[in-house]
Amino acid sequence: MSKLTHFDSNGQAHMVDISEKPITRRIAIAEGKIIMQAITLDLIRSGGHKKGDVLGIARIAGIMASKKTADLIPLCHPLAITKVKLEFKLQNQPPSVYCQATVATSGQTGVEMEALTAVQIALLTIYDMCKSVDKGMTMQNIGLVEKQGGKSGHWQKSVAN
Repeated sequence: MSKLTHFDSNGQAHMVDISEKPITRRIAIAEGKIIMQAITLDLIRSGGHKKGDVLGIARIAGIMASKKTADLIPLCHPLAITKVKLEFKLQNQPPSVYCQATVATSGQTGVEMEALTAVQIALLTIYDMCKSVDKGMTMQNIGLVEKQGGKSGHWQKSVAN
């Protein structure tokens, strides 16, 4: 059975020692969506939102957040990220914006938390920019889709997840 790695033998929280782990190429892909009213999606699609380019700002926010993950999540290692890519898809049914973040590094630990942080902050930025017209937006299905590299190798979300 697997154990939680962020606790020592006495049950105390600690930062995992990665100093003996080999440097490998690591990639993580995360996703999520924000559900909204159709009128809100139309404002985003048309670029007619008074605050400007909603998806452009959300993209920058997600990239910046991925680089600050170690400042936000207490036991995360600061990483030299080599790639962050955010993609958005506007979806009509239900009215929503789907976000996918891909984060990469060459290092001793993975970038799953950085990809998840990028998605969440990008979606929160969309919420912040659009809350004046739609306070009922909800973020859903935020999770890891795939990770590559490291000791555990390649993992991909199954359809059943």
